[in-house]
Amino acid sequence: MLVDHGGRVFRVMSRFLSNATNRIDAKGRVSVPAAFRSVLAERNIQELYCFQDFVFPAISVGGLDLLDRFERQIAADDPFSPAANQMSLLIHGGGVFMKLDAEGRLMVTDFIRDFTGISGEVTFVGRADHFQLWRPEAFLALQAQAREERRLAGRRSE
Repeated sequence: MLVDHGGRVFRVMSRFLSNATNRIDAKGRVSVPAAFRSVLAERNIQELYCFQDFVFPAISVGGLDLLDRFERQIAADDPFSPAANQMSLLIHGGGVFMKLDAEGRLMVTDFIRDFTGISGEVTFVGRADHFQLWRPEAFLALQAQAREERRLAGRRSE
C-alpha cells in the first residue's frame, strides 16, 4: 500500500506488530485485536492456517501464504529425506485451518489449549508476516529473557 505524506510517498506494508492480551469468553472464544484483524482484511486472509510453533509454546497464525512457504521448502528438498519428513510432520501434522466468526473472534480449541497451556486469556503477539497465540505468563517470561539476552549481547560487543 502506498501512503502520501505531504508530497512524499511511502510504501506501507501490512505487518502484525505489537501484542495484546484478551480474555476468553464463556463460549471459549477470544477477540482478535482490531489491528490484527485490519492486517488480515488488508491481506485478504479469510482462512487462517494455524500451526504449533517449532520453537515456542505458541500457536502461529497466518494465511495460506505461510503454509505455501513451508511447502515450497519441502518441495525444494528430496521429499523422502528426513528433513522434508520432519517439516511435513510439523506443518501438516501440527497444523489446522480456522476462521474468525463475524465479530472477529477465534474459537480457542483444544488444539490451542493443549499445546500452549492457554486457559483464561490469550496474548496475541505480532511476528511481522504472522501472529502468535501465547499463554500471557509464558510470553512475558520469554520476552523478558530475550530482552536480557540482547542486553548482555550488547554489553559484550562494547
